[in-house]
Amino acid sequence: MRAKNSATTAPSIAVSALGTPASRHRGSGALLAGLGVLTFSLTFPSTVWGLESFGPWSLVALRSVLAATIAGCALLAGRVALPERRHWAGLAVVAGGVVVGFPLLTTLALQTSTSSHAAVVVGLLPLTTALLSAVRTGARPPRAFWAAALAGAAVVIAFTVRQSGGALSRGDLYLFAALLVCAAGYAEGGRLARTMPGWQVIGWALVLCLPLSVAGAAVALPHEPVHLTVHGVTGLVWVSAVSTFLGMYLWYRGMAEIGVERASQLQLAQPLLTLVWSFLALGERVSAAAPVAAVSVLVCIVVTQRAGGGGGRRTGAGAPVRS
Repeated sequence: MRAKNSATTAPSIAVSALGTPASRHRGSGALLAGLGVLTFSLTFPSTVWGLESFGPWSLVALRSVLAATIAGCALLAGRVALPERRHWAGLAVVAGGVVVGFPLLTTLALQTSTSSHAAVVVGLLPLTTALLSAVRTGARPPRAFWAAALAGAAVVIAFTVRQSGGALSRGDLYLFAALLVCAAGYAEGGRLARTMPGWQVIGWALVLCLPLSVAGAAVALPHEPVHLTVHGVTGLVWVSAVSTFLGMYLWYRGMAEIGVERASQLQLAQPLLTLVWSFLALGERVSAAAPVAAVSVLVCIVVTQRAGGGGGRRTGAGAPVRS
């Protein structure tokens, strides 16, 4: 499908208060977004592995270059036309938040923070995404949605404070900054994915950053040590091909079908999944409170999914675009 005509060929259908399409798309949209969350949950452990072989700046630059290469090949193979001019500003927000800002800030944070600690801090991302999306789109979710979302965020905050002992480090500041830029990229990408396929959203954002990524790699690699290991190379490949491209494709396509706010709440499960991977892949110690937090967060996810369908102001939008 060509990006330039996707908005005109998709039939117009009703959208709920959360900006979600008709109910027949919700099951597949939740599954796609859930698979995206699963790939994201392995990003921090993979980044820690990648730091075994590369410096933080080199890792981020190479991650973007490899992902952009994959995306560019996919766009060329699909003979995808350039996005319309009105979409480039939104793609720049996606690129700045998802392609550059979040990977760089979290990689810098993981130099001093553990993967499990970073996971619970970034657990605030769903609420941040929902807030920015509501401001950006004018959506008005019902009160039950916000109550469940805030409860889930409170669980994540309590878990974070328990794990960190109440002290904030420089790594935490990097992580909080990463929350803001990534939420902006998610919200804008979810909006764009209603008019073009999700893989094209992240694909064009990656291509847009390619010159900067190549320049960054050329500068960073000579100044940072490189010690290739199986873990290091595996981590780089995962964050490039899966977390940055495939995972974002699944995530944006899922958001296009069920709405940004509802999809963002599925990500409440990501910190708990990352804790599991951190224990299995990195051998990090995981608190006994994790199962309790996991159950609490999953309950909040169920409530937000059910609350999202009712009431509120309706918005006009087209059908989701399928690739």
